[in-house]
Amino acid sequence: PHAFPRVNSTVLPDPSLFFAHSLLSKPLPTNSFFQNFVLKNGDQPEYIHPYLIRSSQSSLTICYPAEVTNSAFIYQAFIQNLTVSTLGLGNPNPNARHVISSINDLSVTLDLPWSNLRFYLVRGCPFVTCHAATGNVSLSISTVHAILEFTSNSHCTKYTLKLNNDQTWFIYASSPIKLSNDTNTITSDAFDGVIRIAALPDSNHPESESVLDRFSSCYPESGDAFFSRPFSLEYKWQKKGWLGDLLMLAHPLHLRLLSESDCSVSILNDFRYKSIDGELVGVVGDSWILKTDPISVSWHSVRGIDEESYAEIIKSLINDVEGLNSSAISTSSSYFYGKLIARAARLVLIAEEVCYPDVIPIIGKFLKDAIEPWLNGTFGTNGFLYDPKWGGLVTVQGSSDSGADFGFGVYNDHHYHLGYFVYAISVLAKIDPAWGRKYKLLAYSLMGDYMNLRRKGKWNSYTRLRCFDLWKLHSWAGGLTEFADGRNQESTSEAVNAYYSASLMGLAYGDSHLVSIGSTLSALEIQAAQTWWHVKEGSSLYPGDFTLNNRVVGVLWANKRDSALWFAPAEWRECRLGIQLLPILPITEALFSDVEFVKQLVKWTWPALSRDGVGEGWRGFAYALQGVYDREGGLENVRSLKGYDDGNSLTNLLWWIYSRGHEEEEEEDGG
Repeated sequence: PHAFPRVNSTVLPDPSLFFAHSLLSKPLPTNSFFQNFVLKNGDQPEYIHPYLIRSSQSSLTICYPAEVTNSAFIYQAFIQNLTVSTLGLGNPNPNARHVISSINDLSVTLDLPWSNLRFYLVRGCPFVTCHAATGNVSLSISTVHAILEFTSNSHCTKYTLKLNNDQTWFIYASSPIKLSNDTNTITSDAFDGVIRIAALPDSNHPESESVLDRFSSCYPESGDAFFSRPFSLEYKWQKKGWLGDLLMLAHPLHLRLLSESDCSVSILNDFRYKSIDGELVGVVGDSWILKTDPISVSWHSVRGIDEESYAEIIKSLINDVEGLNSSAISTSSSYFYGKLIARAARLVLIAEEVCYPDVIPIIGKFLKDAIEPWLNGTFGTNGFLYDPKWGGLVTVQGSSDSGADFGFGVYNDHHYHLGYFVYAISVLAKIDPAWGRKYKLLAYSLMGDYMNLRRKGKWNSYTRLRCFDLWKLHSWAGGLTEFADGRNQESTSEAVNAYYSASLMGLAYGDSHLVSIGSTLSALEIQAAQTWWHVKEGSSLYPGDFTLNNRVVGVLWANKRDSALWFAPAEWRECRLGIQLLPILPITEALFSDVEFVKQLVKWTWPALSRDGVGEGWRGFAYALQGVYDREGGLENVRSLKGYDDGNSLTNLLWWIYSRGHEEEEEEDGG
């Protein structure tokens, strides 16, 4: 349960406009793959792979999108390929809103109540499944294109639709249905049953039609994900239908993690849909098991530090600790404040690692003085409150100003801000267990806002895994703000920090389950960052021009890849590197484990460092990655810095480079 005072926020949208009444008594998703469906008019599209879906005016539009790309961005263009509704006389309220009637990890159910239509929108399903829920319904399927050809099988249970944009679509019915057409509209007689609609993925591979035929009768109503074991995630779909097995689609990261030895699945390598996330490949089976390589979650560096480097680190450590003064903190921003306390907490762990405990009590006092006002509600100008409308934490400033705290009050960036607080609290609980016991409920209340696993329950104050997308396997930072391209995330490293910090909280409190879940989410977030944000030379995932000009994505959207950042243009490459690296932690080693890519990224970034006005803090991050493969060069550059990012320090940079070991030399010696 939450442990913060309640507030009636003045900036949040009304969830009762779109969610079924039965869902309103529970915490609701705020950073979800379907979020556009419940914001403003609910009529912006969402990417439900492999289709863009838009619901508007008692109709649902399906688009199998084409990519638009150049060296700066990639996006998928929404076109009204097919729009499903009912004939006018059957719908007395054609402007009525849709209703979200069911929510699951991998799916959402969208109802058009005045049309008696229910859509099972299941991610990775090559079919859009529509149930004419009650009574007889006369369907209308329209298109902005011209219908060139429209034919049916002998049973009137499958229709083939060829359009003048070179697309071919199939309409399958659970029982015979009579459809007729004109230039751009198809209509039906009264029908009661299930309709499934699918695009032919590639006109050059007509054999895909036989695959769709074979699996057209079995459909998923919903899908959920389960953490069955550490570093493992199981998908289970609730299937219905009248024949056969379930056909779904896997994105590239799914395919890397899919454990065929642990589940009964068949991969159809020749059955593929195009996608901005990489080709989606057919997988047959209603249960998948995904396994990621385990990562080590530890307080200290994985490789350790040579004693010869202790003196330099300790000298810097003493200087950084002397600068700590909680009463001198000028920011009231939950984000920047979180970075400051996490920066101080890093100094504790570095002090432990270099065997210099003398400074730890000083840092501990700073952390107590800085953290307790936020937990006790005595900070004054800001603090955490509980919003019962959607079910989550907001800040005092964010509860009345949607732009305050980078939109924290409308559920933007929760894992970023809270991850820093959770890190600092975990370190303090480690060095002062009595303090940790006193503040455990409040500590778990902060962590639970983005880490809650429960689907339901009396004490369930938060939505399930607020930011983490269990199908894409990474987080979304964008909250309750309508965007044409869906949710977005800029910094993957801050997302990793959130789950890593939750694991540390588990270590501090002896909570093995929290350690396991936090570690698993960290591992998945890292894999996703390396798949979709890290752009390696020669990679074929993205189009050639984009790959040639980018080593990291700036902002990744559900339906777009942008080279620019929220706060900086694409040309500021040092910012693009830095925002995917900060904060520098032991787990950063796993995030940037590919040394060859690190070299590519630093080489790509380096020319930007000669630009006038480059911040010292951003330089520091480039030098930190240089230190991965060029220890002496990185150290020399770090020592020359005149300033540091507000979440970083010279001590942390020295610790990072000295803890890289001598990998290059070892490889050469063994060569």
